Amino acid sequence: MLDRIALFLLIVGGVNWGLIGIFQFDLVAWLFGGQSSAISRIVYTLVGISALWCISLFFKNNRLVENE
Repeated sequence: MLDRIALFLLIVGGVNWGLIGIFQFDLVAWLFGGQSSAISRIVYTLVGISALWCISLFFKNNRLVENE
């Protein structure tokens, strides 16, 4: 479950960076009252922590176990 939450937050961060790069529009800042607002900073921090968490996904064994 934690992996899915981290992945969701990374998608939010990726979409936000795409909007910044293409349209110079920061969706998180717009939704939560600017880049320096407490909620925006929390979202940015959670996205960063999620990115660090997802590094571990490279080393996870995700093979499916078949029932015999």
